[in-house]
Amino acid sequence: MNPKVLLIYTGGTIGMVQDPKTGAWSPFDFTSLLETMPSLRKLNVDIGTHSFSKIIDSSDMCPEYWIEIAKVIEENYKNYDGFVVLHGTDTMSYTASALSFMLEGLEKSVILTGSQLPIGVLRSDGKDNLINSIEIAGYKENGKALVSEVCICFENNLYRGNRTTKLNAENFNAFYSGNHPALAEVGIHVKYNRHAILQQTESRGLLVHKKLDDRVAILKIYPGISQNTVESILAIDGLQGLILETYGSGNAPSAPWLKNALKRAIDNGLIILNITQCKAGKVEMGKYQASVELLEAGVISGEDMTTESAVTKMMVLLGSITPKSKVAELLQTSLCGEMSN
Repeated sequence: MNPKVLLIYTGGTIGMVQDPKTGAWSPFDFTSLLETMPSLRKLNVDIGTHSFSKIIDSSDMCPEYWIEIAKVIEENYKNYDGFVVLHGTDTMSYTASALSFMLEGLEKSVILTGSQLPIGVLRSDGKDNLINSIEIAGYKENGKALVSEVCICFENNLYRGNRTTKLNAENFNAFYSGNHPALAEVGIHVKYNRHAILQQTESRGLLVHKKLDDRVAILKIYPGISQNTVESILAIDGLQGLILETYGSGNAPSAPWLKNALKRAIDNGLIILNITQCKAGKVEMGKYQASVELLEAGVISGEDMTTESAVTKMMVLLGSITPKSKVAELLQTSLCGEMSN
Protein backbone atom coordinates (compact mmCIF):
# COMPACT_ATOMS: atom_id res chain seq x y z
CA MET A 1 0.00 0.00 0.00
CA ASN A 2 1.34 3.42 -0.97
CA PRO A 3 1.96 5.95 1.80
CA LYS A 4 -0.52 8.82 1.92
CA VAL A 5 0.65 12.44 2.10
CA LEU A 6 -1.57 15.47 2.51
CA LEU A 7 -0.44 18.60 0.67
CA ILE A 8 -1.56 21.78 2.46
CA TYR A 9 -1.37 24.94 0.37
CA THR A 10 -1.31 28.18 2.36
CA GLY A 11 0.11 30.46 -0.33
CA GLY A 12 3.54 31.65 -1.37
CA THR A 13 5.60 31.93 -4.52
CA ILE A 14 5.62 28.19 -5.22
CA GLY A 15 1.89 28.15 -5.93
CA MET A 16 1.85 30.81 -8.63
CA VAL A 17 1.42 30.12 -12.36
CA GLN A 18 1.30 32.61 -15.20
CA ASP A 19 -1.58 32.81 -17.62
CA PRO A 20 -0.02 32.46 -21.10
CA LYS A 21 -2.56 34.89 -22.57
CA THR A 22 -2.75 37.70 -20.01
CA GLY A 23 0.62 37.27 -18.30
CA ALA A 24 -1.11 37.55 -14.91
CA TRP A 25 0.06 35.40 -11.98
CA SER A 26 -2.57 33.43 -10.09
CA PRO A 27 -2.63 30.57 -7.53
CA PHE A 28 -2.09 27.09 -8.93
CA ASP A 29 -4.93 24.57 -8.69
CA PHE A 30 -3.34 21.84 -6.62
CA THR A 31 -6.27 19.49 -7.11
CA SER A 32 -4.87 18.90 -10.60
CA LEU A 33 -1.33 18.47 -9.35
CA LEU A 34 -0.76 14.97 -10.76
CA GLU A 35 -1.93 16.05 -14.21
CA THR A 36 0.40 19.04 -14.16
CA MET A 37 3.38 17.18 -12.66
CA PRO A 38 3.07 13.54 -13.83
CA SER A 39 6.55 12.84 -12.42
CA LEU A 40 4.96 12.72 -8.97
CA ARG A 41 3.33 9.40 -9.90
CA LYS A 42 6.77 7.79 -9.88
CA LEU A 43 7.01 8.42 -6.14
CA ASN A 44 4.32 5.80 -5.45
CA VAL A 45 2.72 8.15 -2.93
CA ASP A 46 -1.01 8.83 -2.73
CA ILE A 47 -1.37 12.61 -2.54
CA GLY A 48 -4.32 14.46 -1.05
CA THR A 49 -4.70 18.24 -1.21
CA HIS A 50 -6.09 20.94 1.02
CA SER A 51 -5.97 24.64 0.15
CA PHE A 52 -6.62 27.54 2.46
CA SER A 53 -9.90 29.22 1.54
CA LYS A 54 -7.98 32.49 1.55
CA ILE A 55 -4.50 32.18 0.02
CA ILE A 56 -2.11 34.36 2.01
CA ASP A 57 1.21 36.02 1.46
CA SER A 58 3.67 34.74 4.04
CA SER A 59 4.24 38.33 5.20
CA ASP A 60 0.70 38.14 6.63
CA MET A 61 1.42 34.92 8.53
CA CYS A 62 0.34 35.08 12.18
CA PRO A 63 -0.79 32.79 15.05
CA GLU A 64 -4.31 32.64 13.60
CA TYR A 65 -2.99 30.87 10.50
CA TRP A 66 -0.64 28.64 12.50
CA ILE A 67 -3.69 27.40 14.37
CA GLU A 68 -5.50 26.80 11.07
CA ILE A 69 -2.60 24.70 9.75
CA ALA A 70 -2.42 22.75 13.01
CA LYS A 71 -6.16 22.05 12.88
CA VAL A 72 -5.91 20.68 9.33
CA ILE A 73 -3.13 18.34 10.46
CA GLU A 74 -5.09 17.31 13.56
CA GLU A 75 -8.28 16.59 11.57
CA ASN A 76 -6.41 14.51 8.99
CA TYR A 77 -3.79 12.97 11.26
CA LYS A 78 -5.18 9.44 11.26
CA ASN A 79 -5.77 9.37 7.51
CA TYR A 80 -2.31 10.36 6.29
CA ASP A 81 1.24 9.16 6.85
CA GLY A 82 2.80 12.60 6.43
CA PHE A 83 2.09 16.23 5.62
CA VAL A 84 3.65 18.81 3.31
CA VAL A 85 2.86 22.49 3.90
CA LEU A 86 3.42 24.84 0.96
CA HIS A 87 4.36 28.22 2.37
CA GLY A 88 6.03 31.49 1.43
CA THR A 89 9.69 31.65 2.38
CA ASP A 90 9.75 34.94 4.29
CA THR A 91 8.10 33.59 7.45
CA MET A 92 8.56 29.86 6.86
CA SER A 93 11.00 29.47 9.77
CA TYR A 94 8.51 31.12 12.13
CA THR A 95 5.72 28.78 11.02
CA ALA A 96 7.92 25.68 11.19
CA SER A 97 9.06 26.67 14.69
CA ALA A 98 5.51 27.39 15.87
CA LEU A 99 4.17 24.08 14.56
CA SER A 100 6.98 22.17 16.24
CA PHE A 101 5.75 23.41 19.63
CA MET A 102 2.05 23.22 18.81
CA LEU A 103 2.13 19.59 17.60
CA GLU A 104 3.18 17.84 20.80
CA GLY A 105 3.74 14.09 20.48
CA LEU A 106 4.09 14.27 16.69
CA GLU A 107 4.94 10.88 15.17
CA LYS A 108 4.72 11.78 11.49
CA SER A 109 6.59 14.08 9.13
CA VAL A 110 5.37 17.64 8.73
CA ILE A 111 7.51 19.27 6.06
CA LEU A 112 7.31 22.90 4.99
CA THR A 113 8.57 23.89 1.58
CA GLY A 114 8.21 26.58 -1.03
CA SER A 115 10.32 28.20 -3.69
CA GLN A 116 12.15 31.32 -4.72
CA LEU A 117 10.57 31.16 -8.21
CA PRO A 118 6.95 30.23 -9.03
CA ILE A 119 6.32 26.61 -9.97
CA GLY A 120 5.21 27.76 -13.43
CA VAL A 121 8.60 29.28 -14.25
CA LEU A 122 10.95 27.12 -16.32
CA ARG A 123 13.85 27.31 -13.84
CA SER A 124 11.66 27.10 -10.75
CA ASP A 125 13.19 25.43 -7.72
CA GLY A 126 9.65 24.58 -6.62
CA LYS A 127 9.39 21.32 -8.54
CA ASP A 128 12.39 19.68 -6.85
CA ASN A 129 11.45 21.09 -3.45
CA LEU A 130 7.95 19.67 -3.79
CA ILE A 131 9.07 16.24 -5.03
CA ASN A 132 11.71 15.93 -2.31
CA SER A 133 9.26 16.99 0.42
CA ILE A 134 6.56 14.53 -0.64
CA GLU A 135 9.03 11.66 -0.91
CA ILE A 136 10.47 12.30 2.55
CA ALA A 137 7.06 12.91 4.15
CA GLY A 138 5.90 9.51 2.95
CA TYR A 139 9.04 7.60 3.90
CA LYS A 140 8.71 5.01 6.64
CA GLU A 141 10.89 2.33 8.18
CA ASN A 142 9.36 -0.59 10.06
CA GLY A 143 5.95 0.98 9.63
CA LYS A 144 6.89 4.33 11.23
CA ALA A 145 7.99 7.66 9.84
CA LEU A 146 11.76 7.96 9.93
CA VAL A 147 11.53 11.73 10.37
CA SER A 148 8.78 12.42 12.88
CA GLU A 149 9.22 16.15 13.38
CA VAL A 150 8.47 19.49 11.75
CA CYS A 151 11.03 20.26 9.05
CA ILE A 152 11.89 22.58 6.21
CA CYS A 153 12.93 21.01 2.91
CA PHE A 154 14.69 23.38 0.58
CA GLU A 155 17.36 23.18 -2.10
CA ASN A 156 18.10 19.46 -1.53
CA ASN A 157 18.42 19.79 2.25
CA LEU A 158 16.08 18.77 5.04
CA TYR A 159 16.40 20.87 8.21
CA ARG A 160 14.78 20.76 11.63
CA GLY A 161 12.27 23.57 11.30
CA ASN A 162 12.86 25.21 14.66
CA ARG A 163 16.59 25.46 13.94
CA THR A 164 16.30 27.46 10.74
CA THR A 165 16.35 31.07 9.65
CA LYS A 166 15.96 32.57 6.20
CA LEU A 167 19.40 33.76 5.17
CA ASN A 168 19.12 34.73 1.52
CA ALA A 169 16.37 36.49 -0.41
CA GLU A 170 17.78 35.72 -3.86
CA ASN A 171 19.60 32.37 -3.94
CA PHE A 172 17.80 29.04 -4.13
CA ASN A 173 19.68 27.98 -1.00
CA ALA A 174 17.59 30.30 1.15
CA PHE A 175 17.70 28.69 4.61
CA TYR A 176 20.41 28.21 7.19
CA SER A 177 20.67 26.00 10.25
CA GLY A 178 23.69 27.24 12.16
CA ASN A 179 23.43 25.13 15.29
CA HIS A 180 22.14 21.80 14.00
CA PRO A 181 23.18 19.73 10.98
CA ALA A 182 20.85 18.90 8.11
CA LEU A 183 18.58 15.92 8.78
CA ALA A 184 18.93 14.72 5.20
CA GLU A 185 20.61 15.59 1.93
CA VAL A 186 19.01 14.82 -1.41
CA GLY A 187 21.20 13.68 -4.29
CA ILE A 188 20.80 10.56 -6.38
CA HIS A 189 19.33 9.12 -3.18
CA VAL A 190 18.01 10.69 0.01
CA LYS A 191 20.83 10.40 2.50
CA TYR A 192 19.47 10.59 6.04
CA ASN A 193 21.64 11.95 8.83
CA ARG A 194 20.16 9.59 11.37
CA HIS A 195 22.00 10.80 14.46
CA ALA A 196 20.64 14.31 13.86
CA ILE A 197 16.98 13.23 13.58
CA LEU A 198 14.81 13.66 16.67
CA GLN A 199 14.25 10.33 18.38
CA GLN A 200 10.83 9.65 19.86
CA THR A 201 11.17 7.88 23.20
CA GLU A 202 7.51 7.02 23.70
CA SER A 203 4.19 7.08 21.89
CA ARG A 204 1.95 9.61 23.59
CA GLY A 205 -0.51 10.50 20.85
CA LEU A 206 -0.85 13.89 19.19
CA LEU A 207 -1.73 16.85 21.41
CA VAL A 208 -2.34 20.09 19.51
CA HIS A 209 -1.85 23.37 21.37
CA LYS A 210 -4.23 25.92 19.89
CA LYS A 211 -3.92 28.73 22.41
CA LEU A 212 -1.09 31.14 21.73
CA ASP A 213 -0.34 34.39 23.54
CA ASP A 214 1.06 36.95 21.12
CA ARG A 215 1.83 39.53 23.81
CA VAL A 216 5.55 39.21 23.24
CA ALA A 217 8.14 41.59 21.79
CA ILE A 218 11.71 41.56 20.50
CA LEU A 219 14.29 44.05 21.74
CA LYS A 220 17.50 44.07 19.72
CA ILE A 221 20.48 45.60 21.50
CA TYR A 222 22.57 47.93 19.34
CA PRO A 223 25.31 50.48 20.00
CA GLY A 224 23.73 53.70 21.22
CA ILE A 225 20.38 52.20 22.24
CA SER A 226 18.69 54.72 24.49
CA GLN A 227 17.08 54.36 27.88
CA ASN A 228 13.87 55.80 26.44
CA THR A 229 13.76 53.11 23.71
CA VAL A 230 14.23 50.26 26.17
CA GLU A 231 11.78 51.58 28.74
CA SER A 232 9.17 52.30 26.07
CA ILE A 233 9.22 48.66 24.96
CA LEU A 234 9.18 47.37 28.52
CA ALA A 235 6.17 49.58 29.21
CA ILE A 236 4.02 48.06 26.43
CA ASP A 237 0.60 47.45 27.95
CA GLY A 238 0.00 43.77 28.71
CA LEU A 239 3.45 42.60 27.60
CA GLN A 240 4.10 39.09 28.91
CA GLY A 241 7.42 38.07 27.37
CA LEU A 242 10.43 39.72 25.78
CA ILE A 243 13.10 38.27 23.51
CA LEU A 244 16.32 40.16 24.19
CA GLU A 245 18.70 39.92 21.21
CA THR A 246 22.18 40.53 22.57
CA TYR A 247 25.73 40.54 21.25
CA GLY A 248 27.89 37.45 20.90
CA SER A 249 27.48 35.00 23.75
CA GLY A 250 24.76 37.04 25.41
CA ASN A 251 26.36 40.39 26.17
CA ALA A 252 24.77 43.81 26.59
CA PRO A 253 25.90 47.33 27.56
CA SER A 254 26.90 47.74 31.21
CA ALA A 255 24.93 50.96 31.73
CA PRO A 256 23.26 50.74 35.17
CA TRP A 257 19.96 52.02 33.80
CA LEU A 258 19.66 48.97 31.53
CA LYS A 259 20.07 46.46 34.34
CA ASN A 260 17.69 48.42 36.55
CA ALA A 261 15.03 48.67 33.83
CA LEU A 262 15.17 44.96 33.05
CA LYS A 263 15.10 44.01 36.73
CA ARG A 264 12.03 46.17 37.41
CA ALA A 265 10.21 44.58 34.49
CA ILE A 266 11.13 41.06 35.61
CA ASP A 267 10.11 41.80 39.21
CA ASN A 268 6.73 42.89 37.79
CA GLY A 269 6.26 39.52 36.08
CA LEU A 270 7.82 39.96 32.64
CA ILE A 271 9.80 36.99 31.28
CA ILE A 272 12.94 38.10 29.45
CA LEU A 273 14.79 35.54 27.33
CA ASN A 274 18.35 36.20 26.14
CA ILE A 275 19.09 35.21 22.51
CA THR A 276 22.26 35.92 20.56
CA GLN A 277 22.13 38.07 17.42
CA CYS A 278 24.66 35.71 15.83
CA LYS A 279 23.48 33.16 13.27
CA ALA A 280 25.40 30.39 15.03
CA GLY A 281 26.67 29.80 18.55
CA LYS A 282 24.89 30.25 21.85
CA VAL A 283 24.28 32.45 24.85
CA GLU A 284 26.59 31.73 27.78
CA MET A 285 25.49 34.12 30.48
CA GLY A 286 28.22 34.85 32.99
CA LYS A 287 31.06 34.04 30.61
CA TYR A 288 31.82 37.75 30.28
CA GLN A 289 31.14 40.58 32.71
CA ALA A 290 28.89 42.15 30.06
CA SER A 291 26.33 39.42 30.66
CA VAL A 292 26.71 39.00 34.42
CA GLU A 293 24.45 41.96 35.09
CA LEU A 294 21.73 40.49 32.89
CA LEU A 295 21.93 37.30 34.91
CA GLU A 296 21.72 39.28 38.16
CA ALA A 297 18.65 41.12 36.84
CA GLY A 298 16.85 37.81 36.30
CA VAL A 299 17.17 37.46 32.52
CA ILE A 300 17.10 33.78 31.48
CA SER A 301 19.19 32.13 28.78
CA GLY A 302 17.82 30.93 25.46
CA GLU A 303 21.04 28.99 24.83
CA ASP A 304 21.32 28.42 21.05
CA MET A 305 17.70 28.95 20.00
CA THR A 306 16.96 31.01 16.92
CA THR A 307 14.89 34.15 17.32
CA GLU A 308 12.10 32.48 15.32
CA SER A 309 12.08 29.54 17.70
CA ALA A 310 12.28 31.71 20.83
CA VAL A 311 9.36 33.91 19.79
CA THR A 312 7.03 31.07 18.85
CA LYS A 313 7.99 28.90 21.81
CA MET A 314 7.21 31.77 24.14
CA MET A 315 3.83 32.34 22.46
CA VAL A 316 2.85 28.67 22.78
CA LEU A 317 4.02 28.31 26.39
CA LEU A 318 2.39 31.55 27.54
CA GLY A 319 -0.83 30.42 25.90
CA SER A 320 -0.96 26.98 27.45
CA ILE A 321 1.17 26.88 30.61
CA THR A 322 0.76 28.41 34.07
CA PRO A 323 2.31 29.62 36.32
CA LYS A 324 4.94 31.85 34.72
CA SER A 325 7.67 30.15 36.71
CA LYS A 326 6.88 26.98 34.77
CA VAL A 327 6.98 28.91 31.49
CA ALA A 328 10.44 30.22 32.42
CA GLU A 329 11.59 26.70 33.27
CA LEU A 330 10.35 25.23 29.98
CA LEU A 331 11.87 28.07 27.96
CA GLN A 332 15.23 26.84 29.20
CA THR A 333 14.41 23.20 28.38
CA SER A 334 14.60 21.55 24.97
CA LEU A 335 11.07 20.39 24.12
CA CYS A 336 11.46 19.27 20.49
CA GLY A 337 15.09 19.70 19.58
CA GLU A 338 15.11 23.50 19.45
CA MET A 339 18.04 23.69 21.86
CA SER A 340 21.23 21.70 22.23
CA ASN A 341 20.92 21.13 25.99
